Amino acid sequence: MKYLTYFRSGLLLGLMMITHLSYSSYTFAEDVTWKAGSASVVITPEKDLWMAGYGGRTAPAEGKLHDLWLKVLVIEASNGHRGVIVSTDTLGIPQSIYNNVCAALKEKFDLDRNQIMLNSSHTHCGPVLRGALHDIYPLNANHLKDINEYSDKLEQKLVTAVGTAIKKLEPASLYSGKGFTSFAVNRRTNKEAEVPKLRLANELKGPIDHSVPILAVKDKAGKLKTIVFGYACHNTTLSFQKWCGDYAGFAQYDLEAMFPGVTAMFYMGCGADQNPLPRRTVELAQSYGSRLAHAVADVVRLPMVELDPELKTEIEIIDIKLGAHLNKSELEKIASGSPGSYRTRWGSRLLKQLNSGKPFIKSYPFPVEVWRLGKKQLWIAIGGEVVIDYALAMKKEYGPDTWVTGYANDVMAYTPSLRVLKEGGYEGNTSMAVYGMPSHRWSEEIEDKIVESVQRQVKKIRDGK
Repeated sequence: MKYLTYFRSGLLLGLMMITHLSYSSYTFAEDVTWKAGSASVVITPEKDLWMAGYGGRTAPAEGKLHDLWLKVLVIEASNGHRGVIVSTDTLGIPQSIYNNVCAALKEKFDLDRNQIMLNSSHTHCGPVLRGALHDIYPLNANHLKDINEYSDKLEQKLVTAVGTAIKKLEPASLYSGKGFTSFAVNRRTNKEAEVPKLRLANELKGPIDHSVPILAVKDKAGKLKTIVFGYACHNTTLSFQKWCGDYAGFAQYDLEAMFPGVTAMFYMGCGADQNPLPRRTVELAQSYGSRLAHAVADVVRLPMVELDPELKTEIEIIDIKLGAHLNKSELEKIASGSPGSYRTRWGSRLLKQLNSGKPFIKSYPFPVEVWRLGKKQLWIAIGGEVVIDYALAMKKEYGPDTWVTGYANDVMAYTPSLRVLKEGGYEGNTSMAVYGMPSHRWSEEIEDKIVESVQRQVKKIRDGK
């Protein structure tokens, strides 16, 4: 009888323990989730600043077609590790803004540089920013003052928006997917005037990437909250004097109209040698934006791949050497060119620096970043205007669903592959003047340096270090 009593007591205790364990396991499962929060801020300049992107412009902006935006998504894995994704309707984030923002986010929110991904849409209808592209335009002291003031405000808005997104963190689910759209054309291998005919004949040439990588965020109830999407194509449909996000801006507006309450965020893929063709009309920009938005919508309306609440983030700032410096005789020849030419301004500034005895930089601190969302989804972000070869190579090495972002964190120049560097042309050999670099080109180590950095970071992430 005593044994039976003990048995019953033990059974009751065992049942209580099992019930407790089951309840605890259930609670733990509920807690193992992502958190996410987003924020959006208008960044349309209040003054008519000079517009970035085209060297032929002769005057500042004249109003807007639609507002420019800065948007932030903060994601938090189940272990508390956070990632900050920023999209901006800008030509490119320059080094000074990148460094200042990273320092402020570290101080205010204890975010390390590897947790921050600053993206620019590369619209050519956005403002000139501090320390970037200043040789292209005839900027006077007042122009520079306005540019610097705007850049300071942009930094402040970005940091504040990150704080807002952090405050809005709530349980969420993250999903990955991939769409398709085909308006990008390799501009190095197809003459613009011939594109309509070549397209009809299916005879367009050169490497391209028409994939549309997508990150979707839903709340606990399964409601869509944020969409992050990319495409590898220059944002150069428009060249007029009004603020506008170009096709990427229209795509974001369209998606937010299709999914009320959703924040839509665009990032540029490796589109430095890709153009939207034909171009130069608002109707075409709207059409390309609509096509991109529907490519995204078609994916997010259907089941996507759910990502486990795991986030690993790495970054390296690698030192990449420039090619040979311009010598004094070269600079004197360039500086004696047409007074209104940006190349003349570039050569004159460098000649003045050379004569003053201030040395030219020999290399550049170049950002390469790798994230993994969930157990498999790799996201590689490379600085500069990155050509399509990098995306194709990374997908071949790490899988076709790998996301490869260009124009990330610091846009300091074009980022050619070794193939493009050796072929020359604008992206490989003459574009450095646009960014004010003291050389015509990068050294031939550039591709190896970037690829090796990605390999190191992927290994760290996959090894769990």
